[in-house]
Amino acid sequence: MKIAIIGTGYVGLVSAACLASWGHEVVGIDKDAGKIASLRQGIMPIYEPGLEELISQAVGQGLLSFTTSAAPAIAGADIVMIAVGTPPRLRDGEADLSFIYAAAKEIAASLNGFTVVVTKSTVPVGTGDDIERIIARTRPDARFAIASNPEFLRQGSAVADFQAPDRVVIGVDDERAGVLLQELYEPLRLQGIPVMTTQRRTSELIKYAANAFLAVKISYINEMADLCESVGADVRDVALGMGLDRRIGAACLHAGPGYGGSCFPKDTLALLRTSQDHGVSLRIIQESIVANDARKRRMALKVLNALGGNSEGRSVAILGLTFKPETDDMREAASIPLIEALQRVGLHIRAHDPQGMANARSLLNDVEFFDDPYECASGADVVVMMTDWKALKRLDLGRLAQVVRNRVLVDFRHVFDPVEARQHGFSLSTIGVQQEAAPEMTKQAPPVVTRIRHHTPVMQNR
Repeated sequence: MKIAIIGTGYVGLVSAACLASWGHEVVGIDKDAGKIASLRQGIMPIYEPGLEELISQAVGQGLLSFTTSAAPAIAGADIVMIAVGTPPRLRDGEADLSFIYAAAKEIAASLNGFTVVVTKSTVPVGTGDDIERIIARTRPDARFAIASNPEFLRQGSAVADFQAPDRVVIGVDDERAGVLLQELYEPLRLQGIPVMTTQRRTSELIKYAANAFLAVKISYINEMADLCESVGADVRDVALGMGLDRRIGAACLHAGPGYGGSCFPKDTLALLRTSQDHGVSLRIIQESIVANDARKRRMALKVLNALGGNSEGRSVAILGLTFKPETDDMREAASIPLIEALQRVGLHIRAHDPQGMANARSLLNDVEFFDDPYECASGADVVVMMTDWKALKRLDLGRLAQVVRNRVLVDFRHVFDPVEARQHGFSLSTIGVQQEAAPEMTKQAPPVVTRIRHHTPVMQNR
């Protein structure tokens, strides 16, 4: 098949690469000329494991190309996929569909022959109806069908998620569109992966419902972690005991500093706004959002408590900045409110991330960035494990103990072994277990920071 994909972000780029690897002719379309020029040179706009290699192979085989000229790609396509952003509007949190509607108008102007227009972007219920009206109004003569095909890609494992998903959801109100999309995903069906066909509006709701439910699970286990700290229980064992129940499952039962990223915060808020528009109360979702916001603020208090409540002249080393490992995405990362809260009480922030520092620099002020985690921790009064990258999970605590000013660890990801930490003289504070008493801090004043050093980020060429 010939496929045009509008948008070369996480969803569009991964979808384009994977569909091309199945032998389809795919064109990735984006208005950002700089991004398209970089993609043509093999330079990735995002960090995603395995994506660069897959794109290089598909481009080399002539199955994948990139362009800013949408018209020719759309006119020759059997399927046109919309994979543009739907960020929350600042004024009310509803999904901003302006990019979706602009794409629909662009598609309408270039349609040639029967075409299935597929929405892969996460959109509120009824958006497919809007797209259908826009195209029909712009091109009354066009032959087309609108379908919903939501993505379920996790950043850091998006390529694997596309190639071996839990399920594929196809939402159609047109039989021809359903047949074509079933054919598109036939390689997955042959592997035994469920390919589910439903109504278009149902498909649109499935994505929001799934993400909001997972967000509720995360907020729930985080509140259980707080209870565990108070009653002397261990949240890791609580989560294990819950997760072994097949009705519940272990996914999203890892206590941490709160959920972030491009999906959960945006999608839970958009689902809540949709429910309000239809006069339906989703109190569990609403409380999950409130709990997650409070969770991120609570983490700053945990760091301050580890410092004995004394922030004057102290420095904090933050290890890991992105909202999860294996991605450079800083959207809604828990590190941002944590750092901002710590700065407000006068703490100096030192930070390291294997891939996310370039994006972090555009979001954070007065932060000292380091390429090396040990250099980042050098002279710090407390080291905070924020994102559990594989490289950071392998840190040598003996070496770390030699460079820090005070041997205090705050571990938000349960990375460090408590016994090993104590062997190296560290006081360890973590989530969901009773905390050790705050240590006596070194009395010597730290050196005054006269300027912010800007080190070359690890991902400078990505």
